[in-house]
Amino acid sequence: MRFTSTPRGARLARRLVSHRLNDWGHPYTTPVNETLTLITAELTTNAVRHGHVPGRDFHIQLTLAVGIFRIEVTDTLAEKRPPASPPATDSLSESGRGLLLVAALADDWGVSPRRTAPGKTVWAELYVKTVGHPLTHRVAPEPTDVDLLLATASLLRDDLGSRPEGASHGARRQ
Repeated sequence: MRFTSTPRGARLARRLVSHRLNDWGHPYTTPVNETLTLITAELTTNAVRHGHVPGRDFHIQLTLAVGIFRIEVTDTLAEKRPPASPPATDSLSESGRGLLLVAALADDWGVSPRRTAPGKTVWAELYVKTVGHPLTHRVAPEPTDVDLLLATASLLRDDLGSRPEGASHGARRQ
């Protein structure tokens, strides 16, 4: 799915992944859902902060194969590629820990060039034991316009409901 390259887009992508995992049988409070949601938050935040090209969106893809969840976040900036291993950060720094978290939480992760256009895809995999029947391969179905509208409306409703009373969309934070 495609999201605007903004903090709000990153938040909506994270929430969509959490909802999808819940739909796939990994409820919100389970370690799988919480871990993959956190990994998604870090990767989408990096796409917004370090992979942003004005007017271009980022994409996410969540797949489940036998025992492996894979999240891919694709942006359009090929020049800024994350290092092969997370950099050491200053303990007093307020940023720079996203890839350290991804490396610590994911069973595998990496970066590859975007296949069809300029940019890159940063991916992470989480290995999970299948419960019940073995799964062959699950990919989120291509959403229809109605599915996208319903999902977006639900996320926006949840997002607006989480704002403090009196806060409006255009209100500035102090």
